[in-house]
Amino acid sequence: MSPSNNCVNQDVWTVVQFATFTRLLSLFLQAVLNAVIPDHVADAFSPPRSETPLLLDPVIEALFGGLSHWDAEHFIFIAERGYIYEHNFAFFPLFPLILRLLAVTALWPMCGFLTMHGRLVLAVAIVNSILFVISAVALYKLSRLVVHNRKLALVAVLMYCLTPANVFMVAGYSETLFAALTFSGLWLLEKRFTIGACLLLGFATGARANGLVNAGFLLYLSLQWALARTRAFSKGEGCVRYHHYIWELIRFVLTGAFYAAFVVLPFCLFQFYGYQTFCHPTATEVPPVLLNLAQDKGYRVADAASPTPSWCQWRIPLLYSYIQDAYWDVGFLRYFQWKQIPNFILALPVAVLGFIASYMYILANPVFCMYLGLGHRGKDIKTHGFCNPKVFVYIVHSSVLLLFGIFSMHVQVLTRFLASSSPVLYWISGHLLFQYEPLLQNERLFRPDQIQQQKDHKPGLKCAVGMCRNNQVLYLLMQWQSCSVYTRCILGYFISYWFLGLALHCNFLPWT
Repeated sequence: MSPSNNCVNQDVWTVVQFATFTRLLSLFLQAVLNAVIPDHVADAFSPPRSETPLLLDPVIEALFGGLSHWDAEHFIFIAERGYIYEHNFAFFPLFPLILRLLAVTALWPMCGFLTMHGRLVLAVAIVNSILFVISAVALYKLSRLVVHNRKLALVAVLMYCLTPANVFMVAGYSETLFAALTFSGLWLLEKRFTIGACLLLGFATGARANGLVNAGFLLYLSLQWALARTRAFSKGEGCVRYHHYIWELIRFVLTGAFYAAFVVLPFCLFQFYGYQTFCHPTATEVPPVLLNLAQDKGYRVADAASPTPSWCQWRIPLLYSYIQDAYWDVGFLRYFQWKQIPNFILALPVAVLGFIASYMYILANPVFCMYLGLGHRGKDIKTHGFCNPKVFVYIVHSSVLLLFGIFSMHVQVLTRFLASSSPVLYWISGHLLFQYEPLLQNERLFRPDQIQQQKDHKPGLKCAVGMCRNNQVLYLLMQWQSCSVYTRCILGYFISYWFLGLALHCNFLPWT
């Protein structure tokens, strides 16, 4: 095996180790914090339990109950009962479907000891832990292809394992599933396995609505490849024939439409299902206890005897848009109120990192960005690292999500919105660490099994079970007092949000 392959294999093993360790630590901490801190009485969706608790239900509730709070209640309710209330349609079906499948298959032998709800909560812990490890490995492989820098790829993924959106990656939310599908799909796309990438990115749309934006990657990279073929043809022929341009244009339009359809189709099918459910309701039996909850809270259920919802008369009857508007008051500039200043402060760190990423990239490649990354590359443009040409489309994607999140969403959601959708947050964090942290200039930190303590480091600092081998982020945390102020700010942000999210969210306290 070549030294290069040995390094890559060691890096992947380091990523798997650290991702697994952070998942186990997160599960342990949420259980402790949920037991120690009393739950806040929040006005959140809280459907009544339909089954009498069985032997192991109190145990599962004590260990993993913090994973089922806030929006996780919706996902678990959908997995258990299906789409009964109108506002349930804000939560896309792929994640509840996976939970349900696990609960009725692999966890079926426990049905004598656990109710369906208990098995679904246990499924949340299992599914999201496994998916997070998969997403971390996919992000590493994607990063190697895009940034062309093994060191940056490794440090960026280790930072991902400490993501500030940590609680949403472990709780019953679809963020981890979305990250795993998106990063894996983009990795396949970079390797030009386009059909496989379309399938994964399409499934990502089945998990979260913002998966629609991923169609931009398929369209942009298809256009890049078409232009590259045209340039290669012109070099071989000495001139460019117009029919070749026309053929490439037709090919791009047809393949681009085909690729985009893969990504958009799950969203359209889900909206059609919602339209049929509420605009053309059939006789369905809703348990009385759930009907009582609907009457008490003002939830709408599909009922042929009730008036047709107003959104059914829209030219394009999108239930998702209606729910965001009517139930969560989501819209352009609606969150720009004085009382929302604390939420803007919560979102400020991730917004700053996002703007820094865009600024640094444009500053390094102004002409390249002016031509939208489609013109000829200059002689001085970097071919590796954060500022290389392949990062351009990811910067655009991150910037679009960032601006949309600030102006048209509940801004505190911006942290998990970006952290589960874009690798740029982790690439820029790693890039800044390399730029401003002298400790990372030590080449021995990036040799397999070669992280060693320096002579001037405090004696006795050893990582348990060799966890620190080839793990530069843990190394920096151990040498906190020696780190630069930039490193402390970045790591401090990641670690504080990582921990505070577990403490607050798992106890029904407001968080991002």
